[in-house]
Amino acid sequence: MATKSNIEWTESTWNPVTGCTKISPGCKHCYAERLSFRLQAMGQPNYANGFSLTLQPHALDLPLRWKKPQVIFVNSMSDLFHKGIKADYIQQVFDVMVRAHWHCYQVLTKRSERLQQLSSQLPWCPQIWMGVSVENQDYTFRIDHLRETGARVKFLSLEPLLGPLSNLDLRGMDWVIVGGESGPGARVMRKEWVLDVRDQCLAAKVPFFFKQWGGVNKKQAGRQLEGRTWDQMPATMAAA
Repeated sequence: MATKSNIEWTESTWNPVTGCTKISPGCKHCYAERLSFRLQAMGQPNYANGFSLTLQPHALDLPLRWKKPQVIFVNSMSDLFHKGIKADYIQQVFDVMVRAHWHCYQVLTKRSERLQQLSSQLPWCPQIWMGVSVENQDYTFRIDHLRETGARVKFLSLEPLLGPLSNLDLRGMDWVIVGGESGPGARVMRKEWVLDVRDQCLAAKVPFFFKQWGGVNKKQAGRQLEGRTWDQMPATMAAA
């Protein structure tokens, strides 16, 4: 059975790799790191190494076994384009996504340079969505790298949003997610940052999804923006 997810913009998670290393400010309070150590303490065998980068080849064929079509967040507990993962293993993950074509896959990375380098070696079928994380203005270059890939559906995860993102270049983007940081030590996300991104999406006609305000108690903070929820999805999903 697929691992059901509480992440608002997906349905299930699939982790052919676990563990990661931090490369930018958005990684500071990584939820996957906290969860990995919790699962390690519980004796979950996939997390025997805690948050150290670990291939999970036994999990590679899981989507092929899941017969019910679903939206799957790939590597929610790692980054598929981490330098420690060989290109042939990444290709194996993509091969499964091609073969289990009845699902929709959401792949997300902060390592946009490697994504750009490997793009021509990967089979970009329509069911494989590719996204990059951008937490502040210093990392908007990741959007340019994403734009240069062959992905059919391209999306941005502006989470945790740690600063204003003015004058975003949304050309070629199919979806934008915004969310605040949650959990211990959560940094504040300002309302004007969110509204500015939303307005840019509206102007560019790019679907906008507001995930959460975040904070230490994210459920209490909720996910309404100016009295409503924003759950827009890419046009390919809306038409499905």
